[in-house]
Amino acid sequence: MYAAKERRAGCEMYATEHDHYDPARLTLVAELRRAIDHRELELHYQPMASAQNGHIRGMEALVRWRHPEHGLIFPDQFIPLAEHTGLIRPLTAYVLDAALAQCRQWHESGRGLFVSVNLSAQSLLDVHFPQEVEALLAKWHVPAPWLKLELTESSIMSDPVRALRVLTKLSAMRLSLSIDDFGTGYSSFAYLRRLPVNTLKIDRSFVMGMKNDDNDEVIVQSIVDLGRNLGLETVAEGVEDQTTWDSLARFGCDIAQGYYLSRPMPPESIDGWLSAWASRIPELGNALPIA
Repeated sequence: MYAAKERRAGCEMYATEHDHYDPARLTLVAELRRAIDHRELELHYQPMASAQNGHIRGMEALVRWRHPEHGLIFPDQFIPLAEHTGLIRPLTAYVLDAALAQCRQWHESGRGLFVSVNLSAQSLLDVHFPQEVEALLAKWHVPAPWLKLELTESSIMSDPVRALRVLTKLSAMRLSLSIDDFGTGYSSFAYLRRLPVNTLKIDRSFVMGMKNDDNDEVIVQSIVDLGRNLGLETVAEGVEDQTTWDSLARFGCDIAQGYYLSRPMPPESIDGWLSAWASRIPELGNALPIA
C-alpha cells in the first residue's frame, strides 16, 4: 500500500526488523495513532492524464504525515509501521474518507475527476472492507465509478482466494480496480483473467527505462497490447519527459502519470495547476492524436 512513490533522504522512521518492544517503535506507534485521531495526516494528489489527448482524467491520492517534529514524512517511512501494528485499517479509512470528500468537492465545482487510492494486502483480506467503502461513498454522495482502488499483484497473491472474494464484492459495487506496479509481480495470465480488475498500471521502472533500454520499451508496449486485448485500461506511471509521453501515445496507452505532468500537490494547488496544464495541451506535440 502507498508504495514508495517518491523516496526522500531523511531519518528512517521504522524498519520491520525492529523489536516489537523497542521504545522508539512504541513511541512511533503512539504518534501515528495520534496523527490519525487528530488529522495530522494529509493527502497530496498527482494528476493522471489521457495519453491520447492530454485531458486530466483523475488524481491519485498519496498520504503524507505532517509530523510536529520531523516535518512532512512520506508513506514508505510509516506505512510499514501501520501494517505491522494494526493501524492500517483506521489509516485506510482516514485516507478514503479524505479522498472521497475531495472528490465530492471537485465534482461540485465542475471538475469531473476520479480519485485513485492505494490499498494494502490487509484490506483485500478484510471481508468487512467492501461495506466500509460503501458507507463512505454514501457519506460523501460519491458514485462508485468516481473511486479507483489500486492494489499490487503481491497483495492479491498473498491469499488469492480471500482476495478474490473481496475484489468480487468491490467490483459488484461498480468500483474501478487497478493492478498497481504491473509487470513486477508473479501472477499468471490465467489468474489475471479471473480477476475483476479494470486497469493495469505499468510499473514505473519499465516506463522510466524506455528511453535507454529497448527491452523496457518492448515490455511497456506488450503490456499496453495485453490490456487492449483483455479489454483493460492501461496506465503508465513514471512519465518524466516528452519522449516517453510520445511513445506511450503511439503505443495506445490510455493514461499517463508522472513528474512530466506534476509532482503530487496539496489540494489547494490543484485548480491553478489545472489551468496551467490546459494551456500546455496545444504544445504537447504532434504525437497526441487529438480528435
